[in-house]
Amino acid sequence: MLNPSKSLVTVALAALSFFSLAPQKAEAYQVDCAILLCLAGGWPASAECSHARAVFIRRITPFPVEPPLQIWRCPMGAAYTVDPSELTANRIYEILHDDTTQPLQSFPSTPLAATHLSPQPAVLRHSGGDADRLPEETMLQLVNGAATGADIDIGGKEFDFVRSIRVFHVRYATQSENDRSGCSRWAVVQRGTYGRQGDFRWVGASPSELPAAHNGMEGYGENCPSIWHRSVFVDWRDYEGNYGFEQVNY
Repeated sequence: MLNPSKSLVTVALAALSFFSLAPQKAEAYQVDCAILLCLAGGWPASAECSHARAVFIRRITPFPVEPPLQIWRCPMGAAYTVDPSELTANRIYEILHDDTTQPLQSFPSTPLAATHLSPQPAVLRHSGGDADRLPEETMLQLVNGAATGADIDIGGKEFDFVRSIRVFHVRYATQSENDRSGCSRWAVVQRGTYGRQGDFRWVGASPSELPAAHNGMEGYGENCPSIWHRSVFVDWRDYEGNYGFEQVNY
C-alpha cells in the first residue's frame, strides 16, 4: 500500500515541473498549496513559485506578522470536485486516497432552478491511513472547522521541511552607552515555529537565539556599539535540506 505522506511529497515535487510547463494565473490555485510545493522544491523558477514566495515574504512584512505558510488553508485530503482541465492542489492530492475507485454520487433528475440551488459534488477526505491517525484533538478541530494544522497526518520525516520554518520577530532591540551603567540594552524578540501538524505558535526568545544569517545586531550583548533594530527574519530548509532565509527590516 502507498504511504500517503511520501506519495504526497513525490507527487508534489513532480507537480513543480508541471508549473513551469503550464504557467497559469496565480489565482487559479490556492496559494498555500503552492507555497508548500515550492518550498519543498527549493523555490524553483516559475510564475507560480515566484508568486508563492512573494506571498510567503509579504506575510512576515509588518504589520501584522503572520505565519508565512498557512497549511490549514491548503486542502490536502483527496477531493473529486476538480475540473480535469485545471491545475489545482486537489488534483495533486488525489493520490492520497488509498482506494483507486472514485466514490459515486446520485444527482436529482429534475432541475432545481426554482430554488436557485444546484447539486454539489461529493468531497472525500481522510486522515491519511490507518497506521498514523491524526490526534483526537486535531480531528475534533477538523469537524468543528477550526483546524490550525494540516488535514492529513504530516508527522513523518518527509514533512520536516514544514517544521523547519522559523520566524524571528525582533520587535525592537536597542543598545547604547550611558554614564550610569556603561551600557544600556533592551530587546523584545519572538520566535514562531511549526508543530507536528503544521500548527503555528509564537514563544518568547532572546537575541542570542537569532540565526547566524540574521544581520543588524552584531555586537549586541558582547560590547556596546550603538544599535536600534527592528526586523522579521524567516529561515527554512527545503525537502533536500538546503538552507534558505529572508529578512525584512522596518
